[in-house]
Amino acid sequence: MQTLFIAKGSPWENSYIESFHSRFRDELLDRELFLGLEDARWVVDRWRLDDNHHRPHSSLDYQTPAEFAARCHPSAPQTASAAPQQSAPLRQGSGPLTPDSLMQAGT
Repeated sequence: MQTLFIAKGSPWENSYIESFHSRFRDELLDRELFLGLEDARWVVDRWRLDDNHHRPHSSLDYQTPAEFAARCHPSAPQTASAAPQQSAPLRQGSGPLTPDSLMQAGT
């Protein structure tokens, strides 16, 4: 595997990531006021969980990315519907939401 560099000012060479950045900015960054780094991490992790496990994507035939991945890899350990602990870190009073806790939740 090699790194592929694109020319500056050529977003059409990497349309997938440019589309993601646009959606990320429109749906999250332009709508939030972050009070600090921990707050930003928490909000971004919540958005990522929602985007990957609860929000259907039209490009995936209206499946969530987690459902799509589970169908592509039958040995995948969890899907959004089969993993109730994925929502546990998001409940109030369950402790701080950290990148480590999200990784343990399978996201």
